[in-house]
Amino acid sequence: MRIVLASTNSGKLAEIRRRLSTLGDEAPILSGEDPFAGNPPPEDAPTFVENALIKARAACANTGLPAIADDSGIAVDALGGRPGIRSARYAGEHASDRENIAHLLDELRGVALPERTATFICVIVFMLDENDPCPLICEGRWAGRILEAPEGRSGFGYDPIFFDDAIGMSAAELSPERKNAVSHRGQALDRLIRHLEAIRGSSAS
Repeated sequence: MRIVLASTNSGKLAEIRRRLSTLGDEAPILSGEDPFAGNPPPEDAPTFVENALIKARAACANTGLPAIADDSGIAVDALGGRPGIRSARYAGEHASDRENIAHLLDELRGVALPERTATFICVIVFMLDENDPCPLICEGRWAGRILEAPEGRSGFGYDPIFFDDAIGMSAAELSPERKNAVSHRGQALDRLIRHLEAIRGSSAS
């Protein structure tokens, strides 16, 4: 099966490809083509799941392929859950990762480390086509806290300032394999893979 990823984020594409490869010879082929033909849909819904559905439906319509869409972000308790669904655009519509991180750290200036708790949230949607009446919806959450300065050089997004207390490292200090094993996106992908395996098993029988 060929599947399109409803995202132009190369970091997400690499993570999801790596995770789907665990399906072995039966792994779907994740297309790297632009899923939106240069015209991405507005992500103007108030929830992660609704925005993921918007992207998946648009990718199916543009490519004629089944689609995986991910909508994710970070919710900081001291900021009342911000940046949340606006995580990728927190410092502005076309903000870079560096700008978003700087803006978040500026908002948290003066907040003590024990109070900088945060949760990465990921919702992944799988749709067979744009009219799929029953899309698969999978969620993952990763709890930690926001550091006062970036640490580590791996990952993307807010990874350099997100600290996992249980592991004792920032998300950007983890290897891709270790990050995928614990992250919000890894958890959501695990659930998606289990669904895909169940679908494959039922169709084979």
